[in-house]
Amino acid sequence: MKRLGRLARRIRFTLPVAGAVALALLVPTTGCTGTKNAPTPANFTLALNAYFTSHPNCLLPNTRFPFETSDKATTKRMDSLVKSLLLEKSEEMSIHASRYTVTTAGARFAPRFCYGHRNITSIDGFTPLTVANGFKETTVTYHYDMKEVPVWARSPEILAAFPEMAQAIQGQSTGTSRLAQTISSWQVPD
Repeated sequence: MKRLGRLARRIRFTLPVAGAVALALLVPTTGCTGTKNAPTPANFTLALNAYFTSHPNCLLPNTRFPFETSDKATTKRMDSLVKSLLLEKSEEMSIHASRYTVTTAGARFAPRFCYGHRNITSIDGFTPLTVANGFKETTVTYHYDMKEVPVWARSPEILAAFPEMAQAIQGQSTGTSRLAQTISSWQVPD
């Protein structure tokens, strides 16, 4: 009879402790898994801000220097960078072309002349999830403002020559991006 009493006490003590240990082990794995990859505005904001921090907006994403052009619209845009002392211009009269090279001041920003990165301020909506390339994907519509905008990007000449940049840095802009769901989060697919 004494033995049965000891066994009952051991079971009464062991079961709550074992249950508490199992619950403590189970909560971190089930409570956190899936929260960063749920399709929520907060998760989309985290993913987009992480992406845009390392992918800035640039005026000339595919340009190499020295750069030559005879196109009047391109010349006007490049001349705004000359007025801001980021480029130097020489003219080839025989072929009616302008040649642009980077100045010492412009070397920090050349060749792409990036003018900051997007900072997501709100998620306006997203499409239903679809499967593409083995991942669930959605297209997110958002509002953003620009962070880390250099002084030269705010000059009147450059704002007039690059209206898309002017709109982006002078207030709230809208954008869309595709996001793919991974095991642990959302990412912009490359």
